[in-house]
Amino acid sequence: MKKKITVEGFEIGTKENHQALTGVSVILAKEGAIAGCCVKGSAPGTRETDLLKSEKTVEQVHSIVLSGGSAFGLESTCGVMNYLEEMGVGFDVGVAKVPIVCGAVLFDLAVGDPNIRPDKEMGYLAAKKASTEIFIGNSGAGCGATVGKLRGFDTMMKGGTGYVEICLERGLKVGAYVCVNACGEVYEGETILAGALNDDKTEIISSHQLMLEGAERDLSGKNTTIGCILTNAKLTKTECNKVAEVAHNGYALSIRPIHTSMDGDTIFTLASGIAEANLDTVCYLAQEAMKLSVIDAIKSAESVQNIPSYRSTHSISE
Repeated sequence: MKKKITVEGFEIGTKENHQALTGVSVILAKEGAIAGCCVKGSAPGTRETDLLKSEKTVEQVHSIVLSGGSAFGLESTCGVMNYLEEMGVGFDVGVAKVPIVCGAVLFDLAVGDPNIRPDKEMGYLAAKKASTEIFIGNSGAGCGATVGKLRGFDTMMKGGTGYVEICLERGLKVGAYVCVNACGEVYEGETILAGALNDDKTEIISSHQLMLEGAERDLSGKNTTIGCILTNAKLTKTECNKVAEVAHNGYALSIRPIHTSMDGDTIFTLASGIAEANLDTVCYLAQEAMKLSVIDAIKSAESVQNIPSYRSTHSISE
């Protein structure tokens, strides 16, 4: 399934291994973009997020990489650096141009082949494919993403990648790209779209109810939703960090539970600095776009192996 990016200054490329069920998503800002980040999960896997703190020197970055493969997937960022260096993109330090590449990973090792992870070559190829025409669903870092794992891997459903833009008439654009890999379920309003199935896979069991029952649940190695807000707004680094923080509300409005002790939930913000905009307006649009993008990811994902998707089980009674 394809979508179009209209937010100026950004391209996205993806590369997947559909047999191993893993992949990488590369967001490029070849001209540079002001960036921020907010990590709310307690078990993140990230690269270069410290430099996005408001008090740090570097203002612009050239790529955000979202990858499967857990910590192994961070290797894919090196391939993106190589590609950008070849393109002459980077922070000019006199003797070389150094691409500033930040990233985050999700855990998909237990879904496909744990010995095959996004690597340097996969990151390079994803960057090379980057364009404004992007694939969603079982693409990029969402290739091996799953949801509804509070009852274990046998009853989970397929997660995936989504993208939604909100564009105002006066020119402001805010897009949300997300790879949904949650232990809980995904909601549209109060309707469960995907979550933990019962043993015969005929009904979705509410994670809310499972949590209230007080059962001991091992949440390790099952989680992490990672995403990026793209906007053409003129923002400072501090404001980009605020947008990323508020965008997490989009997670909370669509995923339950979220931000657990074993999650690495992370959102980046990239701003290309074209449109004048009120910060609170950008924050609100980022929240709404992220909520809708999470829903888009679930509705776009396809079943793989023995893992059902929303599209294959939409007749299930929630």
